[in-house]
Amino acid sequence: MINSGIDTAFFSGKTYFISGASRGIGKAIALKLASGGANIIIASKSTEENPKLGGTIYSAAAEVEAAGGKALAVPCDIREEEQIRNAVAKGVEAFGGIDGVINNASAISLTNTAQTETKRLDLMHSINVRGTFLVTKHCLPYLEKSNSAHILTLSPPVSANPKWLAMSLAYTLSKYNMTQLALGWAAEFRKKGIAANALWPVTTIATAAVQNLLGGEEMMRRSRKPDIMADAVAWILQQVSAQCTGHAFLDEEVLAKAGITDLSGYAVTPGVELQRDLFVD
Repeated sequence: MINSGIDTAFFSGKTYFISGASRGIGKAIALKLASGGANIIIASKSTEENPKLGGTIYSAAAEVEAAGGKALAVPCDIREEEQIRNAVAKGVEAFGGIDGVINNASAISLTNTAQTETKRLDLMHSINVRGTFLVTKHCLPYLEKSNSAHILTLSPPVSANPKWLAMSLAYTLSKYNMTQLALGWAAEFRKKGIAANALWPVTTIATAAVQNLLGGEEMMRRSRKPDIMADAVAWILQQVSAQCTGHAFLDEEVLAKAGITDLSGYAVTPGVELQRDLFVD
C-alpha cells in the first residue's frame, strides 16, 4: 500500500531517534514529525551554541515541544558507542520504544586525496559510516518491536559517474557507504518488516554546511529550505514498512509520489536558478 499525500497525524505517539537534530535538516525533520505529535530523541553533541552553526539540542527540544511533539535532548557524539547506548536507553525509558531512526549526522570535507588530512578522513568515516552503523545497531532491538519501523539514512544514490569520486574521494566514499548500509539493511531486515531507505536532495539545502563550506550567501540564495527534506521524510515514514524499502530516493521523486508537484514554495529565493546538489547527475 502506497499512501499519497502527507498525513502528520500518522506520527502521533510514535518515537524517532534523529542524529544531528539540533539544527538544519535534522531539526526540520524533527519539527515536521513533532507537528503530528511524535516523540523525538534529539541525539547530537551540540550542547553549547556555535555562532557559525546555531542551535543546541536544548533549543531544538524547545522547538519540538512548541510544534506539538515531545522531546528528549540527549548529548550524543555518535563516534562514541557508549554515548549512543546511553541516548537509546534514555529515549526508550522516556517514550517506551523506537519506531524509526533518521541517520542525519554527517561530516564533510570536499578535499582531494593530497589535501585530505588523516584526521578528516577518520572523522568522516567515524561519523558517516561507523556512527550510522552503530546508531542503527543499538536501535534495532526496539525497531523489531514496532509495527511501522523505518531506518532512513540521508545519503545519495550511488552514481556510476566517476567525477564524484575524483572531486572528493574520501567524502564521496563515506556517503556512498552510508547508502550501501541502507540498501544492505533493507535486504537484511526485510523478513522482519523493518524498512531501510536512503534519501538525498536534488538541490542544495540552506544549512550551515552550505553557507560555511559550499558557497556562502550566494549558494544559500540558490538553495531550497530544509522543509523539502522534512516533507519527503514524512512521506517515506508513513509508508508500509514491508513494502517501501531498499530505495535510494531523491526528494523530488518522493514528493511527486506524495502528489506535491509545485516545489516553488521550498525555494529560499523565489525565481532564482537553483543549485544542483552534489552526487546528482
